[in-house]
Amino acid sequence: MNALVIDKTFTKEDYKTNRLALAEYDNCTFVNCNFTEAYLSDVNFIECTFTECNFTNAKTKNTSFNTVTFNNCKLLGVQFTSCNPFLLSFTFNDCNLQLASFYQLIIKKMLFKNCNLEQADFSKATLTESVFDNCNLKNTAFSNTILLKTDFTTAYNFSIDPEDNAIKGAKFSKDGLFGLLTKYKISIS
Repeated sequence: MNALVIDKTFTKEDYKTNRLALAEYDNCTFVNCNFTEAYLSDVNFIECTFTECNFTNAKTKNTSFNTVTFNNCKLLGVQFTSCNPFLLSFTFNDCNLQLASFYQLIIKKMLFKNCNLEQADFSKATLTESVFDNCNLKNTAFSNTILLKTDFTTAYNFSIDPEDNAIKGAKFSKDGLFGLLTKYKISIS
């Protein structure tokens, strides 16, 4: 059984050098910590907050993120696909998620606010009722993705094929309609 760590704050820790202890972290706060290429396999994070942390290429095999919030974090290339899918839920505020993969994940009602999601992969994911608030979705992959009631009203630079994705009830602004027509290579003025 993993150790249990409750209500603890970790500041400026370097987990690239010193591996994070295999444990269940409940209601913990991590501030300005370095998780670059860190091994987080089999670690459980429950109701934790990460602020200004760097997770670039962190290893997340069977990692649990249950009601976790990321604020102003760098998560380049993180393979959320390998996380434990049970109770997987997170919120991203002002984060850089370039090249992150959410392939085949069921992540309903997720909030991505002011995030850079360039070249992220949401192929075959379920994002029902999620919100992309002021997010850059340039070259982000949406293929066979369930986007029912997903809010793209303030998202930009996206290209979503309505014939290849389930978008019933999804919300788009008039300015964003071009992102639904990209594959047709038409000119809109």
